[in-house]
Amino acid sequence: MAGTDRNSAEVVLVTGSSGFIGRAVIRRLARGSRIIGFDRDGGPHPPPEAECIGVDLTSDESVRAAFERVRYAYGGQIASVIHLAAYYDFSGEASPLYDEITVRGTGRLLGALQAFDVDQFVFSSTMLVHAPCQPGERINEEWPLDPKWDYPRSKVATEELIRRERGRIRSVSLRIAGVYGDDCHSIPLANQMQRIYERKLTSKLFPGDISRGQAFVHLDDVVEAIARTIEHRQQLGPDETFLIGEPETLSYDELQRSFGRLIHDEEWETRVIPKALAKTGAWLEDQVPGEEPFIKPWMIDLADDHYALDIGRAHTILGWTPQRSLRETLPRMVKNLKSDPLRFYKTNTLEAPSWLEQSAVSKK
Repeated sequence: MAGTDRNSAEVVLVTGSSGFIGRAVIRRLARGSRIIGFDRDGGPHPPPEAECIGVDLTSDESVRAAFERVRYAYGGQIASVIHLAAYYDFSGEASPLYDEITVRGTGRLLGALQAFDVDQFVFSSTMLVHAPCQPGERINEEWPLDPKWDYPRSKVATEELIRRERGRIRSVSLRIAGVYGDDCHSIPLANQMQRIYERKLTSKLFPGDISRGQAFVHLDDVVEAIARTIEHRQQLGPDETFLIGEPETLSYDELQRSFGRLIHDEEWETRVIPKALAKTGAWLEDQVPGEEPFIKPWMIDLADDHYALDIGRAHTILGWTPQRSLRETLPRMVKNLKSDPLRFYKTNTLEAPSWLEQSAVSKK
């Protein structure tokens, strides 16, 4: 914001500040605010627009020391805390870290914040806390909760903790759809692209209803939703919830066909296979030494889940509507994959096959 006095600008604290969403949030909010970035001790730093304060959310002492630094450098007033830090694991294995980091770590933050004058606490939740819907239906904020695995279960538990322990701080839970960017940065989408790009057998098989799908939302639109949540904080109630996602949900079949055309200029037919057969195949693939397979047996039970969102509340109260769409971004994603496959693989933490690495070497 032009002409803003940096010493008088409002203070915003962002946890998980070096992550995919955190970095983008900091760059957006730094235009008019002083930004504090909380992230793991010894981990990557947030963008230079934020002061980096190392903190271990599993440690009372670490959280206490971090807030001592906040008070010393920024005083006792905080406009908004954007809480993005959480434990996330696609293995499906149970982990105590969901409770220790996501749930109890949030409790430590809220406990320390009671000594500050905080306008707002914004929690990054997920649409997956809700039960799936049927095609033609749309999930709103009142839709039943039915988290299917440990990640969304930890978000439900954390939302409940925030309501109990927020004290006088206004809280907002943003239940966000699957986040993606121009370089993908979405674990399920990147792995789907990889299977088709490498023409794997599994790229033409699916253990569920291919007419169903899950809602997504572009990183830029998530950042804007967070910015508007801060801007409207004085008009919001003490405990708010908003669904953040795109109104169009592409089916698995639509994604398959789009990737097939864009990557190989082919019609990509997908065959539906029984879940029992898919689970056996996933288990066998998991036993083979080498690359860790993405598809795990637990995912197969969720293959029929459908998530389409009603974002009317975010539009009405926050004035937020997504400006990007997954459908329009798919060609850009594929262009980035095809123009530099190894960079795309590295960006999305994919293991490149030997033939791709050899091809890259031969071109040098």
